[in-house]
Amino acid sequence: MLVGYSSSSDEESDAGGVQAGVAPDHNKTLCLLCRLPLPGCLLSMFPEDEEPQTEDSSLHDGRIRSFKHERGNWATYVYFPYNPEEEFGELMEVLLSTAAAFGVVLAPQEEFHLSLSQTVVLRHHWIQPFIQSLKAGLTPCKRFVSSASRLKVYCNAEKTRTFLGMEVVTGHAQLLNVVRVVDRTLTDFHLDTFYQDPSFHVSLAWCVGDFTVQLTQCLHELQNLVDNHEEEPYQLWLDCAELRCCAGNKTFRFPLDA
Repeated sequence: MLVGYSSSSDEESDAGGVQAGVAPDHNKTLCLLCRLPLPGCLLSMFPEDEEPQTEDSSLHDGRIRSFKHERGNWATYVYFPYNPEEEFGELMEVLLSTAAAFGVVLAPQEEFHLSLSQTVVLRHHWIQPFIQSLKAGLTPCKRFVSSASRLKVYCNAEKTRTFLGMEVVTGHAQLLNVVRVVDRTLTDFHLDTFYQDPSFHVSLAWCVGDFTVQLTQCLHELQNLVDNHEEEPYQLWLDCAELRCCAGNKTFRFPLDA
């Protein structure tokens, strides 16, 4: 379940030697060290103030990072993955084209999932104990099936991205039980827990900026497409059999017992 990740090896220091048979004069040596400037290559290795990293949002489809990127910080979130079927792809095409006709151009999600935590920041050395805590807490949790069919508009706290999501209609109680487990681990690490009254959903598509009003105006037409898809309401079925935790570029898997 746990995946390994590389860590930088301990740096080895090689103290300069002294002439054989001659006892070093420590006071004189210290004075010389005080006067000699450090080579530029050494100074660049240990900057007093690290240069802030600037991001070009055009390289990320206009997306803006919710929190400042710092070396050693790992963006982390917990979720159930959703693997779409062919019918889902057909519905997505119709939804996106209809939203575009109302002036809202949406981009489909690169991958689909149901979040069970906010995105939090873990220090690198916290990852292993965080994962171990999650694994222990999830031991009594059993796999279940959840479904979603109700469209809803979401916007992030910074108002930089708007989402079209499909909200859960069954399995809400079981999802809350899993969130309680995740929240306990987050609390132990002094991190923000999930929302008090969560709207469990799978995000389908998004756009840059706050288009809540525009997307809500066409939500009724979009919901009709879901309710009358191939002459019967479309149901998104989510097999909650394996919880996952993404920390930076590492993904940890937690299979739930049947």
